[in-house]
Amino acid sequence: MSSVNKVVLAYSGGLDTSVIVRWLQDTYHCEVVTFTADIGQGEEVEPARAKAEALGVKEIYIDDLREEFVRDFVFPMFRANTIYEGEYLLGTSIARPLIAKRLVEIANETGADAISHGATGKGNDQIRFELGAYALKPGIQVIAPWREWDLNSRESLMAYCAERSIPVDFSSASKKSPYSMDANLLHISYEGGVLEDPWCPPEESMWRWSVSPEAAPEVGEELTLTFESGDVVAIDGEPMSPATVLAHLNRVGGAHGIGRLDIVENRYVGMKSRGCYETPGGTILLRAHRAIESLTLDREVAHLKDELMPRYAKLIYNGYWWAPERLMLQAAIDDSQTVVNGDVRLMLYKGNVIVTGRRSADSLFDDAIATFEDDAGKYDQADAEGFIKLNALRLRIAAERGRSVLGGE
Repeated sequence: MSSVNKVVLAYSGGLDTSVIVRWLQDTYHCEVVTFTADIGQGEEVEPARAKAEALGVKEIYIDDLREEFVRDFVFPMFRANTIYEGEYLLGTSIARPLIAKRLVEIANETGADAISHGATGKGNDQIRFELGAYALKPGIQVIAPWREWDLNSRESLMAYCAERSIPVDFSSASKKSPYSMDANLLHISYEGGVLEDPWCPPEESMWRWSVSPEAAPEVGEELTLTFESGDVVAIDGEPMSPATVLAHLNRVGGAHGIGRLDIVENRYVGMKSRGCYETPGGTILLRAHRAIESLTLDREVAHLKDELMPRYAKLIYNGYWWAPERLMLQAAIDDSQTVVNGDVRLMLYKGNVIVTGRRSADSLFDDAIATFEDDAGKYDQADAEGFIKLNALRLRIAAERGRSVLGGE
């Protein structure tokens, strides 16, 4: 076991990370610095300070990272219209590089020689935290207790607390949700419990941010989102900060049953995992962003972005936010967004996000050319004949050489 003098722990104040504080002290005989991030999870983070103090922690960091999270991580990801495996909006994945960055920054500030996290050895988060940490501080030591200790159940963790007088509210701990949940301003996720059977439907009581589409209002709600360089800067004409935009869209989207998802995804570690997600604001953002791009982006730029997006999504899902290939793709994506400006009007209704209008000073839509009426000579339809013949040339040559496209004939 390597010698560790001081370690920075990503600390929630819950059962698992409270146990980790004492386990690090007992196992590594080191000083522990706790770091608690407010990234919009909807829970008070300040109580973590008293819990850490009760465990003898002297250096305690509690940071409000909501604006940085949305501005520097969520918005850049949405400029790419990012979806993993056709469905997942990467709510958990995109939060991890920010936490890794702050862990390294605090390690530098406090002179710590290690960082630690509470991710298990079965999931993706261990990879995301550690790839980020190594990219930002190559010599950092990482301690992942779930890969070292033998405390492999909730009961063993609670017994550990009782044996060592770790201050934990056992009544609330025993009443904890049967699901493993992760929340931030972009989403809330649910895993475990009955969801471990892919055929078992999620309980309605599980969902926390949204009503079911069936219970949503009978009357829809109209919104207008204003974009500048690919990011939403105002809603219904009211300027808003990035975090305020997402929080607002979460509230109105959840009220209309928008953003629920139930998927089986392929984890980077090799297994399939079933998860349920609520991403109301992100679902609205994605639909609106694609709408404004449809008006402002060149066709081939838009198509190339769509081709690159799955690769970009996989990089984020697998933990490569700080990798040079992601940074290269981001530079190209961001360059494309300089013309993505304007307004998108939406109707939210019973789980649906319906685009009802879009406008932009940078629009490439030319109604004089697209019209079904007289275009006054702006488009010569006779030109289409040569265009079609040139594009058919290779098909005609192949057919003339007897290469059948009908199969078996």
